[in-house]
Amino acid sequence: MAHCRNKVLGWLWIIIVLWAAFAAWFIQRRGYDSQEDAQTKGGSFQHEVYIWQRHWGDDLEAAIEQASGEVAGYTVLAAEVAWEGDKPRTVRPAVDYESLRATGRCVGLALRIGPFQGRYSHEAVMTFLSELAHSTVGAARDAGVEPVEFQIDFDCAESKLDSYRTWVEALKRELAPLPVVITVLPCWLDHKAFVRLAGASDGYILQVHSLDRPTHADASIVLCDPDKALQWVEQAGRIGVPFRVALPTYGYTVFFNKDGEFAALAAEGPAKTLPHVRLTRQARADPYAMAGLVRKWGQARPSAMTGVIWYRLPVETDRLNWSWITLSTVMKGLDPVRHLAAEVEYPQPRLADIVLVNAGQVDEPADVTVCMDFGLAAYVAGDGLAGFNMVETGSGLQLRYGASVDSPAMIKPGARWKIGWVRFKDETVVSPVVQPARTNQPGEM
Repeated sequence: MAHCRNKVLGWLWIIIVLWAAFAAWFIQRRGYDSQEDAQTKGGSFQHEVYIWQRHWGDDLEAAIEQASGEVAGYTVLAAEVAWEGDKPRTVRPAVDYESLRATGRCVGLALRIGPFQGRYSHEAVMTFLSELAHSTVGAARDAGVEPVEFQIDFDCAESKLDSYRTWVEALKRELAPLPVVITVLPCWLDHKAFVRLAGASDGYILQVHSLDRPTHADASIVLCDPDKALQWVEQAGRIGVPFRVALPTYGYTVFFNKDGEFAALAAEGPAKTLPHVRLTRQARADPYAMAGLVRKWGQARPSAMTGVIWYRLPVETDRLNWSWITLSTVMKGLDPVRHLAAEVEYPQPRLADIVLVNAGQVDEPADVTVCMDFGLAAYVAGDGLAGFNMVETGSGLQLRYGASVDSPAMIKPGARWKIGWVRFKDETVVSPVVQPARTNQPGEM
């Protein structure tokens, strides 16, 4: 009888242990999969911006001053590392910490780490990264800036996330109590190793923008798919570690050869010309899609999502980045206004200058046609400027954009372009009308 009772108790103990293990697994899994934490708060959230420029000048200083009234803080590129095996090569931008300190805004420091093929746990590698992080933070503090966080920007291979965690843990020990956060690719979210990596950090930046190399000139080019961004943010919210979302403001020029195949890619900087290129397209962040994301997250977002950080700070001399008025509008969750118009100036009697004016809040493509009505006045001469050609039609004169329509120049908000002139025999009034070369829907750039 006692033997039977002991056997029953033994089986009962096994059942209890198995049930407890199942309950623990279920609770853990539910915490990972549950939607309860994915949409638990709404309302406004903080907006920050990256300063990723390698060279500091007056235009960047002006941009920082302009943005300071509306952003919560800046994350500045403070150091970069490139690797040759286990041997590092370091670049430190000459950051003007005085300008950052004068804004009164929070300042984070970013360390960009290039692709790494060596051994993560190598003592020399660990020592180098710890010393670099310490000296980077020290440089900011010596200049009177107390950073609020240290950010590691490293596109780690998915198979090495656990190895990467050793770097994060080492830098946390070196910089404590300064928070250490990491930038994260959406594909990492599917790995259990990422949960451990995120837990080892003090938070992360979910980067929902990137550019996949287009297979052909006709392929769709999207920097940030808003539907995917929403899904990734929901997925990140189920992990429970605090995170911010990085959204794009920038653009690329994509080059294709005569067969329409991908040839090259160019980011911000001087315009490039390549002899073997036959077609160029611009891939630009869509302000209307981004404003939609801001509105949706303002209504409901995961409780772990603490804000948005924009890549990157608009500077007046940027060619492919948004203008500040565009970012300022989008941060409020508003769709930028579009308003491209033509005006006429009369520098002399019987001489009319045609001026294309962007009175809106977003960059506009220049590939438009301006039709000019001047009644019965006699036309003497005229010409197009700034990529426009003067064309005589049966009904009058037109200024047609004649540069590359595959990648037209963009007119920034507030810009005024003199695109042509017309001389008449007698004084007259010219009435110009802008006709888009194609129908642009809101959000099409």
